Amino acid sequence: MSELPILIVGGAGKTGARVSALLRASSIPTRPVSRSTPVPFDWTRPETWPAAFAGVSMAYVTYQPDLAVEGASDAIAEVGRLARENGLARVVLLSGRGEPGAQRAEAALQQSGVPWTIVRASWFDQNFSEGYLLDGVLAGEIALPAGAVPEPFIDADDIAEVAVAALTDQRHVGKVYEVTGPRALTFAQAVAEIAAAVGRPVRYRQIAPEQFAAGMRPHAPTEVVELLLELFAVVLDGRNSDVAHGVEQALGRPARDFSDYARRTAATGVWRA
Repeated sequence: MSELPILIVGGAGKTGARVSALLRASSIPTRPVSRSTPVPFDWTRPETWPAAFAGVSMAYVTYQPDLAVEGASDAIAEVGRLARENGLARVVLLSGRGEPGAQRAEAALQQSGVPWTIVRASWFDQNFSEGYLLDGVLAGEIALPAGAVPEPFIDADDIAEVAVAALTDQRHVGKVYEVTGPRALTFAQAVAEIAAAVGRPVRYRQIAPEQFAAGMRPHAPTEVVELLLELFAVVLDGRNSDVAHGVEQALGRPARDFSDYARRTAATGVWRA
């Protein structure tokens, strides 16, 4: 393993922070970057990208706000070029499951000439505890424009472990790992498991997309609200309901179950109202 650090684009994010922590626990240096780090990286400012990719051995890349947005594939193509020119051994890209835009970004990386691994994921377990659904859990009600379509929620810890395996073992080069949890749950079922874990009522209520957007607009930029609406409409149409086995393929063990996540998270107190 090179003594150069591994670049973590999105180093403060749900998976980036975990990837960095796992690598450092194995005495592998990392360079987590975001808009506010000493070496800054801002997806809206391409002039910040070259310095981040200089003097690193490999990269784990998460794109903000989502690979489905316009311009994402061009950005990933440029990242691939920078990685190739700087001689990176490989780039591991976190991609979106069932998103045509994300697959265009994957193709851009694959065509860049740099060795790659792609990890495709969809809804994280941790959206309920580290994301925009936390307030709903604390309030006792989660209201979303999602019906009875099941989703095999994936644990961010599993994503991080797959990414670390891909960064530290060249046998994963050229692989696409589609990662999910071991079973699919509707949002109502997932919320019921959280309620059981915390020992208090938390209910799920399906609402219209317009109602969801109206509730989100005071708290999020318009483009983020529109992106969320698109993801609820497109990705939750059943295309991702099947369980995939990327965690087992990459790590040789089953993916973590949502109920394990709920119990583990409840024990931390983060859902205490």
